[in-house]
Amino acid sequence: MDETILRVEGLRKSFGDFCAINGITLDIRPNMITSVIGPNGAGKTTLINLVTGSLRSDTGRVLFKGEDITYLPIHKMMKRRINRSFQIMNFFPRLSVFDNVELSLLPVFGRSLSWFLRSNSYQDIIKAVESVLEKVKLLDKKDLPAGQVSHGDQRLLELGIAIAPRPELCFLDEPSSGMGRSESFKVAELIKKLSAEDKITFVIIEHDMDVVFSLSDWIVVMNKGEVLTEGEPEQIKGNKEVQEIYLGKGG
Repeated sequence: MDETILRVEGLRKSFGDFCAINGITLDIRPNMITSVIGPNGAGKTTLINLVTGSLRSDTGRVLFKGEDITYLPIHKMMKRRINRSFQIMNFFPRLSVFDNVELSLLPVFGRSLSWFLRSNSYQDIIKAVESVLEKVKLLDKKDLPAGQVSHGDQRLLELGIAIAPRPELCFLDEPSSGMGRSESFKVAELIKKLSAEDKITFVIIEHDMDVVFSLSDWIVVMNKGEVLTEGEPEQIKGNKEVQEIYLGKGG
């Protein structure tokens, strides 16, 4: 690949005797949707945790637009416009949908949590929050407690929180988890729209193969902490080893 936004070089991570990530080298191209797939235990979430600063690697490095960010803490990742969502939903259920997104926007506007706790009217943030909620189809539910909206809407809220700080690179860990088929495809279409309109490079972990093939520009297949193969969706569909091991189409 001749153009990358993120480069992973020789990344390795072990937990005791278990090697979760085994010397991965990987390029992520800008303005594309890359899906990372593989069986449970393949190392997908560990890889994302290493790249986004939630875990420290044993060896290797991570480059974002040429800058070494291997050991940067999460808040410094966000300043470089790198953000993520989590497989287990991560929001404040008693706060409103609006307030959850507002909290994620404070660093963008140089505001603090103490400001948030005593604020109720700053038009710049209000406009920004409402813009995010409109994008993720939650504007009409902005005043509801986040814990009281449907599971599908909570997933959309997670997406809104992830894109609110205006990331250039955004990692999504199973954004359609727990959704029905129609909801999953709506989320996939929304991610595609956000990628195109807001120029966000998405890297997505996803188990729903129908969603993966409808959504992705590029697919990385992991197994046992390593990259088995990568390519365009049609290349991955036609790969016999992927069919046998990951897609259940042995023959």
